[in-house]
Amino acid sequence: MEGLVSSMEHILDVKDLTMDFGGLRAVDSVDLYVDKKEIVALIGPNGAGKTTFFNCITGIYNPSKGDIKAITHSGAAARLNGLKPNRVTERGLARTFQNIRLFQNMTVLENVMIGKHCRMKAKVLGALLRDRRTRAEELKAANESYEILEKIGLAKFSDEIASNLPYGAQRKLEIARAMATEPSLLLLDEPAAGMNPQETRELTDLIRQIRDNEDISILLIEHDMKLVMNLSERIYVMDHGQKIAEGTPVDIRNNPEVIKAYLGEDIDA
Repeated sequence: MEGLVSSMEHILDVKDLTMDFGGLRAVDSVDLYVDKKEIVALIGPNGAGKTTFFNCITGIYNPSKGDIKAITHSGAAARLNGLKPNRVTERGLARTFQNIRLFQNMTVLENVMIGKHCRMKAKVLGALLRDRRTRAEELKAANESYEILEKIGLAKFSDEIASNLPYGAQRKLEIARAMATEPSLLLLDEPAAGMNPQETRELTDLIRQIRDNEDISILLIEHDMKLVMNLSERIYVMDHGQKIAEGTPVDIRNNPEVIKAYLGEDIDA
């Protein structure tokens, strides 16, 4: 169900999201929204339900209850419940994963071009016959993919096999491939996992650059509290499947429920 909405609508608006697995409630009545050109973080201890929440939004799971709505490129509101992941991507949501999921034996450029396929018009027959229109579309996709690599700082690796890239560059390549789908919202699942401090600083700058220059909103799950506090405009906190807090970094840093959930950890680390 899609309809025109005002420009004041949230890019992503999640209401009462609930996900049950048999007798286990992994996500319990969570509300969350992301506005245009906003960087929002979703944090919480391991097992809090954060990745399950992402999986519901992106079509991997069909939630037991609740509503997921997003604003498409056309300015229409789309209800995402029950849509397959590729249909969710077509409506402007793209994600990366906690564990890197690249096509390891393909080149860096080819990996990004795969992200372009959801926006290409060529049908199976055209791809098989490689007619003029299909070849022109593939060339356009290759050029646009290379431009994304330039923006991400990976153009020098364009012909390299993805598995040969340094770890931090592989993380960036996942983001580049997601950007190739032309999203309005980018969902990053622990993008700094396994990165050293220098790589994390570069990632922080890159996420800001994407938001500022590409008109893309960001929703990220992250355990690196320094990155979260430096980067996010708003933060949601989950624990045991429930949302226990939301607010600015200052609000979250001083929230007693959050401090309790982290068992006294310094969340301003």
